[in-house]
Amino acid sequence: MITKEMIKKIPKVELHYHLDGGVRPETIIELAELDNIEIPSHDPKELADWFHRGADRKSLGLYLEGFSVTCAVMQTKEAIERISREAIEDFAKENVAYAEIRFAPTLLTDKGLNLEEIVEAALRGLKAGREATGVEFGLILCAMRHESPDNSLQVAELAVSYRNKGVVAFDIAGDENGHPPKAHLAAFQYIRNRNFSITIHAGEAFGVESIWQAIQTCGAHRIGHGTRLQEDMVYKGTRIENMGSLATFVRDKRIPLEMCLSSNIQTGAAPSLDEHPFNLYYRNNFRVTLSTDNPLMSDTTLSKELELAVTYFNLTLRDLEKITINAMKSAFAPYETRLKVIYDTLKPGYAKIKSETNPNDY
Repeated sequence: MITKEMIKKIPKVELHYHLDGGVRPETIIELAELDNIEIPSHDPKELADWFHRGADRKSLGLYLEGFSVTCAVMQTKEAIERISREAIEDFAKENVAYAEIRFAPTLLTDKGLNLEEIVEAALRGLKAGREATGVEFGLILCAMRHESPDNSLQVAELAVSYRNKGVVAFDIAGDENGHPPKAHLAAFQYIRNRNFSITIHAGEAFGVESIWQAIQTCGAHRIGHGTRLQEDMVYKGTRIENMGSLATFVRDKRIPLEMCLSSNIQTGAAPSLDEHPFNLYYRNNFRVTLSTDNPLMSDTTLSKELELAVTYFNLTLRDLEKITINAMKSAFAPYETRLKVIYDTLKPGYAKIKSETNPNDY
């Protein structure tokens, strides 16, 4: 059987992680005390529990409320740099070989920082973490759906300007309901015209149309979540009887779906783990990945997410290896980096675990 110890040791790839959703409770408390910011509790456990309770209300809009607290303590260059460095350190503890970290710089300007200062502070922290741990990273800049198209275009231009300094893609995040991605078409056209990469939150709080727009109108190369894609299928259990043109296109074109089990249950994107579409997609050869989304809000780690997948979807060690390698293939890192991580870290790491286990386990 695959044990927790085995899962902890295997090399991992994280593609969907929000910087402001993974802050350590202890760090929030220290930064809040430093800047005299009011927070729900100054006890780390109580504060963590507050975030967990607030996120677990079956609504994306309610799930996002906790970010007002984390963003409040991320308004200085020193705080952003520290939190970025600590994110890489936390990945190292989980044996993550490569991680893509995303955040919305426009949410961190309350104390006068400009967007360039914010991005550079994050990159300094991420690079310091990489030097200390060896964890490779890519930074994704998010625009917010509820903000103006002018703002999203500004973030798109910012992302491209840092493309050779650690930024690897552009995203749009926030509550999907009432905020379609096509409203920000100018930003996506800017990215596409400059041969840059796009991932879009879609099919989480809104239906198939959200995914359709993200791919066909906005040009997404990956989809964040995509749980509602199952609405374009007729299926029984994990057997698909018929698929619409969108689901067929997603599978045929190998468009990756960044799936986050715990947060999808908390936001109501899926009613339960037993009914989560991950297994339907995986068993029918969609390219799915597993990520944490917001470890603070969801009380999770990448190891925990893999444990859930093993428990609920009967995944084997070979399945986890396939999902992890597919995640690295889907990363926005340069081709040479993807190959290096796959052949120098992922494959040898899994080979070592296999050599120590019963062949029936994989």
